[in-house]
Amino acid sequence: MTTTMMITIPMLLCFFGLMIGVGLYCRKHSTNVEGFVLGGRSVGPWLTAFAFGTSYFSAVIFVGYAGQFGWNFGLASTWIGLGNAFIGSLLAWSILGRRTRVMTQHLGSKTMPDFFEKRYDSKTLKVIASFIVFIFLIPYTASLYNGLSSLFNNVFAIDYWVIVVVMSVLTGVYVIFGGYMATAINDFIQGIIMLAGIVAVITSVLMKNGGFNVAVDALGVKAGAQHISLLGPKPEFLLFVVLLTSLGTWGLPQMVGKFYSIKDEGSIKKGTIISTVFAIIVAGGCYFLGGFGRLYEDKMIESGFAAGGKVLFDKVVPTMLSDLQPVIVALVIVLVLSASMSTLSSLVLTSASTITLDVVKPAAKKELSEKKSVFIMRLFIVFFIVISAVIAILKDSIWADNMFIAQMMGVSWGALAGAFLAPFMYGLYWKKTTKAGVVASFIFGVGLELVQLCISVGWLSVANSTVLSFVFTNSLYSGVFAMVGGLILVPVVSLFTQKTLPENINEKFSCYDEKVVTNKKASLG
Repeated sequence: MTTTMMITIPMLLCFFGLMIGVGLYCRKHSTNVEGFVLGGRSVGPWLTAFAFGTSYFSAVIFVGYAGQFGWNFGLASTWIGLGNAFIGSLLAWSILGRRTRVMTQHLGSKTMPDFFEKRYDSKTLKVIASFIVFIFLIPYTASLYNGLSSLFNNVFAIDYWVIVVVMSVLTGVYVIFGGYMATAINDFIQGIIMLAGIVAVITSVLMKNGGFNVAVDALGVKAGAQHISLLGPKPEFLLFVVLLTSLGTWGLPQMVGKFYSIKDEGSIKKGTIISTVFAIIVAGGCYFLGGFGRLYEDKMIESGFAAGGKVLFDKVVPTMLSDLQPVIVALVIVLVLSASMSTLSSLVLTSASTITLDVVKPAAKKELSEKKSVFIMRLFIVFFIVISAVIAILKDSIWADNMFIAQMMGVSWGALAGAFLAPFMYGLYWKKTTKAGVVASFIFGVGLELVQLCISVGWLSVANSTVLSFVFTNSLYSGVFAMVGGLILVPVVSLFTQKTLPENINEKFSCYDEKVVTNKKASLG
């Protein structure tokens, strides 16, 4: 047994035991639907902020995106992390946080599809949104597993499918038992591990390369001056990446859902700051680390991960970490596992609650009790974990050459954000948003990404069209076009379809005008 294994195994056993213990402890919070899905709408700022951050940043970011964009953009890839912090976290909390919490409670909605039904008086919208969530969260969930394979193989030399099964079972146990509260508490623990791990890994990699200044100089020599410049070699592509990975969170149901459960005004203000700082360290750190990937180009070539101009981006970060101190490698293993499990738990809980509350419960012939609804959600959690694990294993063996991590996540992220961002945000702020405008956004966002999916797996080619080739260059490009298109389509279509406006729209917005009394500590007003 190697030194790394001797250090890693006890750390993993403690980590697994703690996660399961939290799940068992939180059973008392998951006896009814509101407790299981939203933690009783009484979750404080630290748990909510860390739940938001850990759901945002998974192994896809640490291994897939950091490797790909660090290799392509050099140190300029750090802008992606800063965009995630200030657009994806700070602005998301500031613009959506309070209004989401107030209106969803006023309407009594527990999921994003449920919000669409009650905000726009349309059961059809709820069903359509539920199936969009169901279809596109599965490949997103499947992509989470792949960031673990290379790191675990380097330490334990075990098959990839074993890693997938272990992670699935452990995540399933604490989510099934404890629901949202167990997820939030474990996210907080996992977030602390991620913060400590990122700092330790960056420090170790820089020291291994002679310190920051020496490493930067070496990167300039190895990859060229553009890779250490302010905007990197491809600034226009960098902008698309920043927009998709930052603005996209505004329309993702598993992210926006965190605002449903936050406790009070003070929690929103504190959570905004905490979430932003967390994102600066974790996202900024991941992309900054990936920016030094080209220093390991020779090692990538020796290992067969880079040849003939083709680079296996999912192997860049694992290669960078392979020769670090055993304790750092062990910490990275727990870090990546934490990042993956936190996002996985959020995704499966979102998927299961959406299908149960927005599809199964309305279709049931008899009224489902709280206990039975929670039981059905637990069954769907098992279903989503199993099917995503199967897809992840198949992806590793069948689609390995076509769909690497960033592409899988990009298609799912683009479809969800493209379909939901505009209808949700306009729905919170603009009374004149109509059902027809929402339908237009759904069709445009999902349609664009279905085409992108076909292109990504090689079923369709647009090489003969200059315009289409540009739009579908990458799932990141099409994802941005999906979001921007929705932001334009919703108001335009709404202005021409005012007949589909809900009749009681003023009552829906009355929640913002309701007077409340509070102390000076919570508000200066």
